[in-house]
Amino acid sequence: MAIIPHVFSTRSLPGREQREAWRAWFNPVFDLNWRRDEAEQPFEADSTTLSAGGAILSRVRAPGLHSVRTARHVRRDPTDHWVIAIGTRESRITLTDGGLPVPAGAPFLVSLADPIESERDADDRLHLYLPRDRFAALAPELDKARGQVIGGGLGLLLADYLRLLERSLPGLADDDLNALGDAIQAMVAACVAPTAARTAEAGAQLDLTRLERVRQVIRRRLHSATLTPASLCRDVGMSRSQLYRLLEGEGGVIRYIQRHRLRAIHAALSDPANDGSIAAIAESCGFYEPSTFSRIFRREFGATPSEVRLAARAGGTLSPAWKPLVPSDLGSLSACLRAL
Repeated sequence: MAIIPHVFSTRSLPGREQREAWRAWFNPVFDLNWRRDEAEQPFEADSTTLSAGGAILSRVRAPGLHSVRTARHVRRDPTDHWVIAIGTRESRITLTDGGLPVPAGAPFLVSLADPIESERDADDRLHLYLPRDRFAALAPELDKARGQVIGGGLGLLLADYLRLLERSLPGLADDDLNALGDAIQAMVAACVAPTAARTAEAGAQLDLTRLERVRQVIRRRLHSATLTPASLCRDVGMSRSQLYRLLEGEGGVIRYIQRHRLRAIHAALSDPANDGSIAAIAESCGFYEPSTFSRIFRREFGATPSEVRLAARAGGTLSPAWKPLVPSDLGSLSACLRAL
């Protein structure tokens, strides 16, 4: 069964109603504060929430806001999930024992059992909610680490993992979904409170997350003449031996880079609007010898570059982007945290 996200958006509402609708969505987990002169200004925001093996993954895109969970909220709403959050902007978090500046892109851990105040500019933020009863095995470590930024390489790895989890959830098979909660628990434990045993338990997920980081760097640098195994090691923060071990099953580092470059060329040639020459497109991705490039391309795709371009110009059409069905029977974040 495919995972269907729940989406709440203020975009279809009149501008003067958007802020109160957003406030109602988060009530009673959080309250939202704004200045009197902002009360009727438009507030276009979206929240997408998915069930993830007993955890809840939530993507929130919203303008700048000031959210508050006071002791009164804690008493009214008994939700005591831990939350790991990652934003694209710096955040200012206030906890009972003081302030917590959170750098952009760094995951931080809080508990909804505690009062918390957050102030930030417009942001695109990813949250992983971990219910205490489902992830009780992590309670000592998560309670000890709450109110902290998860820094260093493990923090970056955890951030990459949550983004990978978000992209992967819609396509997971039932067998994978059944084991997902334990996999998330192992990965969070390995990054928040690492031990040799926990790192070994989460080994496969750690490798998948590292592989995704390598893939992202290669995509960003596809057209760079300086993209080499040595520069890739520097960019992803791995030793040469770690990188080669990671990509051994992919045919090796050079082959992995080459495959991504070939796919980028194939995409460019399949675009009827791209009128660059085949040689120029190939050179932009590091292939400077036409005959060698054509042979490698045909071996990869079973067709020559010219054949791919001709097929696209003969009227090939792109498949429409997949769009999830959106149920609308859940009226608040609190309902999602209990129901998904």
